[in-house]
Amino acid sequence: MDQTVSITGGRDRLAEITLDTKSLGRANVNAEHEREVAIFDILDGNTFRVEDVDDGPYKLHLSIVDDRLQMNVAAASSEQNFEHAIALTPLKRIMKDYFMVCESYYEAVKTAPPARIQAIDVSRRGLHDEGSVLLRDKLLPKIIVDDDTARRLFTLVCSLHWKG
Repeated sequence: MDQTVSITGGRDRLAEITLDTKSLGRANVNAEHEREVAIFDILDGNTFRVEDVDDGPYKLHLSIVDDRLQMNVAAASSEQNFEHAIALTPLKRIMKDYFMVCESYYEAVKTAPPARIQAIDVSRRGLHDEGSVLLRDKLLPKIIVDDDTARRLFTLVCSLHWKG
C-alpha cells in the first residue's frame, strides 16, 4: 500500500505525492513526523517542472530501488509519464551525518538547555541545506525545483532511506 496526499493548484507544481511503503525505513516517530510535515509543506507551495513535459500539475511517486531514488512523475492532465532515477551514493554521507545530528537534536530537546539545542539545530540545518542543494543539482536538467521544494524533497528522501 502507498501513502498518497493530493492538493490542487497551478501548472508547474506537484499536486500529489505518493510514497512507496516498501521503501520506507523502519518506523520512527520523528522521521514519520518530518515526512508528514514535508509532504504537507510541499503540497502547500512548491515549484516543480519536468523538462519537455508541459502538462503540470504533476503526480510524484517516490521509491528506493537498488540504492537509487526512483521518481515516477505523471502529468495530472494527460497520459504522459516520466521516470527519473538518481543514485543515492552522493547523498549518503550527508544523510548519515544528518541522521546523527537529528538524533542528537531529538535527545537534546528533552533535557538540554536552549543554547545547546540551538547549536545542534544550526548544524542540522546546515547539513539539510547541503543535502537539498546536492539533490536539486542531481535532478537537473530533467527536473527543476525551487529551494524550498528541494529542502522538503531531501527530507522525504531521508525518511525513505532512514534505517535506524
